[in-house]
Amino acid sequence: MSLLPTFSLLGSGPTVLLLHDADSDHLGFAPQLETLAEAGYRAVAWDMPGYGRSAPIEPYAFKGLAQRCLLLLDALRCHEATLVGHGFGAMLALELALRVPLRVRRLVLCAGGPALDAAAGAAWVAPRLQALDQGLDMARLAERVVARDAGSAALPEGLQLARHALGRVHAATYRRALQALTGFTRQAPDLVRLHLPTLLIGGEQDRCTPPEALLALAHVLPDARAVLLPGVGHWPQLEDPEGFEGALLEFLALPSRRPH
Repeated sequence: MSLLPTFSLLGSGPTVLLLHDADSDHLGFAPQLETLAEAGYRAVAWDMPGYGRSAPIEPYAFKGLAQRCLLLLDALRCHEATLVGHGFGAMLALELALRVPLRVRRLVLCAGGPALDAAAGAAWVAPRLQALDQGLDMARLAERVVARDAGSAALPEGLQLARHALGRVHAATYRRALQALTGFTRQAPDLVRLHLPTLLIGGEQDRCTPPEALLALAHVLPDARAVLLPGVGHWPQLEDPEGFEGALLEFLALPSRRPH
């Protein structure tokens, strides 16, 4: 089995690597692939190790996941990419940027990042692990999770895609990803070193990464701005794709502050 993660690619131009959440797979950014390609970018949405047809890793932790990201960037002959991470993928984007800052052009962190405290992290993970422990299949688990954590103004088609993507995840991989999520150790002393243009996008009704967590992260990162979408929960890019993509494209069009 190839160690290279599977991925979807559309367009040409500067590379934007889309890193999905534990609750999803590459389909979690399906609407943005076409939007970014039309805007002149090479959009790449990967399947995290163990998701889709991507080979798993052992141990399942952020170090190994970051190494697989680098493997993909090398295979794409991409020296520098913008990372767009959702949920778990936002944590992975931070990990990668801390390990190889010269390979990262900009960061977009969507509904994810370090939890405010251990209790907040557990509140994200516990209901999902509980559903697994109750023996729910992934389709029923997806129904429960999306109903719980979506916003009141979410686009119905977006929620349908969120349920479909989560329902396809292997239960064993999902459990390992949730367990890895609680092991994310990057905190303020690490994050203040990230002098990268960063956009934080969240939902005002997100229970997993609530607005106060996103705003706290914006204060820690040296060059960050935050956008909160009204009526949106944990899947901003699917619940309000128009609002999400407007903020994303505006951010990507800003002049670079670092020479190539």
